[in-house]
Amino acid sequence: MAKGDAPSAEKQRLSDAGPWRRWGPYLSERQWGTVREAFGGGDAWESFTHDQARYRAYRWGEDGLAGFSDDQQRVCLSLALWNGTDPILKERLFGLTNGEGNHGEDVKECYFYLDATPTASYLRMLYKYPQAKFPYEDLVATNAGRGRHDPEYELLDTGVFDDDRYFDVFVEYAKAGPDDVLMRVTAHNRGPEEATLHLLPTLWFRHTWSWAGDVRTPTLHTCAPGAVRVEHPDLGARWWYVEPPAPILVTENETNDERVFGSPNVSPYVKDGIERAVVHGELDAVAPDGVGTKAAAHHEVRIPAGQSATVRVRFTDASAAEPFADFDAILSQRRDEADDFYDEVLGGEPRSDERLVCRQALAGLLWSQQYYAFDVERWLTERGADPLGADIGLSNQDWRHLVAEDVIVMPDKWEYPWFAAWDLAFHAVPLVVVDPELAKRQIELLLTRRYLHPNGQIPAYEWNFSDVNPPVHAWAAWFVYQHDRDREFLVRVFHPLLRAFTWWLNRKDADGRNLFQGGFLGLDNIGVFDRSAPLPTGGRIDQADGTAWMALYCQNLVQMALELGKEDPTYLEHAATLLENLAWIAAATGHVGSGLWDEEDGFFHDVLRHPDGRATPLKVRSAVGLLPLAAATVISAEVRRDHPGLVDGMREFLDRHPAVREALWGHGAQADASGPVLFSLFDESRLRRILARMLDEREFFGPHGIRSLSRWHEEHPYALVVDGVEHRVGYLPAESDSGMFGGNSNWRGPVWFPINVLVIRALLHLQEYYGDGFTVECPTGSGRHRTLREVARDIGDSLLDTFLRGVDGRRPVHGGQTRYADDPHWRDLPLFYEYFHGDNGAGLGASHQTGWTSLVALLPGMVTR
Repeated sequence: MAKGDAPSAEKQRLSDAGPWRRWGPYLSERQWGTVREAFGGGDAWESFTHDQARYRAYRWGEDGLAGFSDDQQRVCLSLALWNGTDPILKERLFGLTNGEGNHGEDVKECYFYLDATPTASYLRMLYKYPQAKFPYEDLVATNAGRGRHDPEYELLDTGVFDDDRYFDVFVEYAKAGPDDVLMRVTAHNRGPEEATLHLLPTLWFRHTWSWAGDVRTPTLHTCAPGAVRVEHPDLGARWWYVEPPAPILVTENETNDERVFGSPNVSPYVKDGIERAVVHGELDAVAPDGVGTKAAAHHEVRIPAGQSATVRVRFTDASAAEPFADFDAILSQRRDEADDFYDEVLGGEPRSDERLVCRQALAGLLWSQQYYAFDVERWLTERGADPLGADIGLSNQDWRHLVAEDVIVMPDKWEYPWFAAWDLAFHAVPLVVVDPELAKRQIELLLTRRYLHPNGQIPAYEWNFSDVNPPVHAWAAWFVYQHDRDREFLVRVFHPLLRAFTWWLNRKDADGRNLFQGGFLGLDNIGVFDRSAPLPTGGRIDQADGTAWMALYCQNLVQMALELGKEDPTYLEHAATLLENLAWIAAATGHVGSGLWDEEDGFFHDVLRHPDGRATPLKVRSAVGLLPLAAATVISAEVRRDHPGLVDGMREFLDRHPAVREALWGHGAQADASGPVLFSLFDESRLRRILARMLDEREFFGPHGIRSLSRWHEEHPYALVVDGVEHRVGYLPAESDSGMFGGNSNWRGPVWFPINVLVIRALLHLQEYYGDGFTVECPTGSGRHRTLREVARDIGDSLLDTFLRGVDGRRPVHGGQTRYADDPHWRDLPLFYEYFHGDNGAGLGASHQTGWTSLVALLPGMVTR
């Protein structure tokens, strides 16, 4: 506890956080290039480009730099910048579209989330803005000239930060109250000479009026130097103050139809009016009466070398004669309260590097919250689809029921500014560290009627809701439940999770053999074929990972049913049915005829089922074959004591189905009839063989975690020839050379945090069952024997070390970029990438995917040191 035994001020706010959650970092970083904003059947990136984002009003959301908004994104605040040389205002982050990047879409900016509290009572981020012209053309052209085997060309590679000629722009938010928001912008000139910077705090309304018929248009009224009165039909009157006072430039958040579509504008003042006034000196592009729907305070500051300039902003629900009298004191207090909060939830030495990494990981997770709006039926209707008519080739036509209007924790808000089902489940797990209620809401969201399909399917992601993500919601829900044992939460999620489980049973087990074919399950790029597409051989693939996901899903539902059955015996019937399902799945997996287990290889593999009945094992050593480890759950011995009828029922079931009994490990019995119960897809012998491969440094056991593909395939690629075409999988520690899944097809070797955390969690379960008497070599062949708990700790430490400074001052995550080690203004800025180089830990893929990589914040506490 901070300050004695009293809970921190932020913890107290969380006890009744409703009003405090109304405003937060809910603005996207990229609304352009999304399915929601796309028109027609073309690619979303081409349908609404970064260039158009300057001129064209969005339909479903807004984006901005260091953005902040209310929880329905009616009023938005952010920062715009201009260095005096760029051709455009810096209003949003720039990056390459999927087709422009040599490894897919990629944000090309340097920005960092430094701090955040769950109620957004305090937030802090850093944006590094070059003083020279931003190299937009260079980034596009150079990346276009690189192939899949070349590294990506990043902003730091362009030389634009040479001689420290850039501004460090820190943006802080603090709340004086639930509806009283303070914003402080502090720009440091890191260069050797005085430089000019234009700072433009910006306030605007999300464009809702054109689409909604008779909805009144909100208005902004400049009422004094540095002051704007805000009138919104729902929010009423608000005030926006800026200090020092500066010219207020006002325009409309309306599309520049003349520029985008070649048709007349509805108003002379359009979305890019402020840019035209500041960058091009077109003062007639902004409203002379100071009335509109978008406003910016224009501060032009000359900052001496090594010095800084500050602008303060207050957005409040009450007018004030002296709005900045208590500004600095409040902001300082909220920053101190944030320190107290993290002292409470993280513990340890506040100034340690480990604490810095965990705090910034959680800050990135909290900054990644975004208001997400998408009414699929309305979207389809606006594009000419009959809601009850035939499919006309538009996205998601079988998801007309889906209506999203929620704050969702995104994978990140630039590269993935839309929810993905399994990402969201993984996001909830580290959220329990800082905000258990938010974690529960994220788990529940996709299980509500507005999202869950009437047939029971959980929507996958915006590009194709009908695709299939790994079913990890139950695993995450059980993890979150164990934090505070909120029974009401467990009751709310159990039944929709059971519906989704039934959907899997009915839709993804092609011939009723309890071997599953899930589709896009995240690990597809490791495989030989696109498992969501028709196979070149015909037939189907029985998936080792799909079957393992279902076994884990079933185990988690059993745990929930047993827990709920303590007070409501009706849940025990669900537990009995689920245990029978689990027995069928485990028996099918273990049965010699299934082909999933390869006795010669000592590993699980997918099996290709040909139309003529032949079966071909796809002998790729990948995380697909490690996932059965994750499907290992221990049920306490209390179950035998408290629910003898359940135990007797399982005995009767196995007596009726002797083939199932024979296929189960231990023939359906436990070694100790009074001890805990292990549910798994393997016996001890097979477990040892899997672990021997996983912990082999020549295979999966890398210096920074478990690789997604065995390094053995570097010298021994797997190849399968179909109709004269070779399909090959080889180990690549960094970016993939396959375009099978679009530009960002990146899974053939790198370390991936979610799989590692699942493995760590499974090892801890197995330790609970086997005890300290069970040891394995770690690494394989080293002669060093470790318990499973110690192995879990070793893996966790290797993952955490990816972000920690080594003796040379370098963090492996930054790869060969020496600036992050040598420069004091870059040294404490770890990035949280999507995945990591299998041999050296360098960050790869999306650079700010704190969503699931924030799992790093769990590692210090997952295994007792």
